[in-house]
Amino acid sequence: MKYIELDTYDKLSEVASELISYEIKNNPSLVLGLATGSSPVGIYQNLIKKYKNGEISFKNIKTFNLDEYLGLDSDNNQSYRYFMQKNLFDQIDINSENINFLNGVCIDADEECSRYDKLIDNIGIDVQVLGIGINGHIAFNEPSDSFAKTTHVVKLAEKTIQANSRFFNHISEVPTKALTMGIKQIFKSKKIILVANGKNKKDAIEKMLKGEITPNMPASILQLHSDCTVIYSKE
Repeated sequence: MKYIELDTYDKLSEVASELISYEIKNNPSLVLGLATGSSPVGIYQNLIKKYKNGEISFKNIKTFNLDEYLGLDSDNNQSYRYFMQKNLFDQIDINSENINFLNGVCIDADEECSRYDKLIDNIGIDVQVLGIGINGHIAFNEPSDSFAKTTHVVKLAEKTIQANSRFFNHISEVPTKALTMGIKQIFKSKKIILVANGKNKKDAIEKMLKGEITPNMPASILQLHSDCTVIYSKE
């Protein structure tokens, strides 16, 4: 595992976007796993600039997003599909048919999770972008007694609901369940880039890097990954 500590969020975003841009230039048909939340926004802004400057193209890129709130459709401005359209997809040349997402308003959640797993298994993920929660969750894989392997429905931890409430008008509006890619699917990605910024993430980062590998700290499993880069900014 490679660890990079930087002083500012802007520098974190720059370094992470350079790593992703390098991979795209080497493989124009790259399969990207993408994350939402505040940490990756700067990365996406940098990738948009690189696209507009003619440095990279997303024309043949395929994407898989990590998760989606259960009960929110793609038109809801708090859904993760809406987030990705606004912060990346609407500003680049990606083919909409190459965008893969979990359906938050599916009729059968278990069937939807199975569909997503089959797609990932058939295509594979070359580079997976991750954030980390203050409790060590990656995607919506919350601390638990065991590592969740496949895409599944998860009940969100109270800390996660409280942290995500800043994006909603009131904490009561935050969904309590989500669909999320499992640890096994994340781990199968050829390369992982995890980004985190701020003092409130420092404890989780330290436990992930140096602590016991345990499902009580889901991100700790990344210690075993063959190609994982962690980028943290103190700002």
